[in-house]
Amino acid sequence: MEERRLILNPVPPFRLDHTVWALRRRPDNIVDRWDGETYRRVLIDNAGTPFEIEVRMLGEVDTPQLHVSIHSHKASSEIERQVTTTVERVLGINLRLDDFYRLADQDDDLKPLVDRFRGFKPTRYPTYFETLVNAIACQQLTLTMGIRILNEMVKTYGVEFQNNDGTYHAFPRPQDLADADIEDLRRMKFSYQKARYITGIARSIVDGELDLETIRLLDDRSAVERLCELKGVGRWTAEYFLLRGLGRTHIFPGDDVGGRNNLQRWLGLPEKLDHDGAHQVLEPWKDYGGLIYFHLLMKGIDDKSLRITSKEER
Repeated sequence: MEERRLILNPVPPFRLDHTVWALRRRPDNIVDRWDGETYRRVLIDNAGTPFEIEVRMLGEVDTPQLHVSIHSHKASSEIERQVTTTVERVLGINLRLDDFYRLADQDDDLKPLVDRFRGFKPTRYPTYFETLVNAIACQQLTLTMGIRILNEMVKTYGVEFQNNDGTYHAFPRPQDLADADIEDLRRMKFSYQKARYITGIARSIVDGELDLETIRLLDDRSAVERLCELKGVGRWTAEYFLLRGLGRTHIFPGDDVGGRNNLQRWLGLPEKLDHDGAHQVLEPWKDYGGLIYFHLLMKGIDDKSLRITSKEER
């Protein structure tokens, strides 16, 4: 096993722990691993070989530096480029939130929330396919249950990576799921329909009938319409894709019941919100709906004491 190291410099302010928890969401997530100091994930290179990355943060929130270790059977400059691109995308390290911070400083509702998680950056999944599979798996389930059934799928269909600490898995690619057994997925608690949707999308990608990369060229409305043409994708999944796949941080997934409930509690509203109601109350912050969604997600995780904290916070 070879090791290569990279140093990346996030746009400040940045905190790795806040950002990783927006990605993990639940402590039993086996894909995005976090021990309180180091973020780990298995990736697959262009030759189909798995490797692992480890990301640690040095410096303070206003002077952050990420030390990235790559553990692979054959290190290369191509893998280094892949890792750099993936870390930049997944952890949002190049994003500037200056305008959002300035708005929050002048807003009595927003300021306490943003100050609490200062240094968080909006996260994205490494691929559009992973975004869709996550969204479909979590439809009409609690987030905890959604993460658990995804874990089972990852352990069964994800490419294995072994090191001295154990066996870990990459998130399955389209070619890993295109021929997945529907009954196997059902035993993992996927519904029959979800199993068919996921394998169908995977097969369409493998056969060259679906190119999710083209969706990034569309405006919001056109992207939602195109996504909703796919079996298993409705408005919630499409808006989730825009936020967590395309990185459009003005998008608040208005059909996300958990997100709407978080919004209602944060604003102290007496009645439940629907899709239109959520967007109506978000009007003062309409350019930052997705950032508010993420911050409220972080608040929920923090309030439930789900996070593994760093040694400095213990």
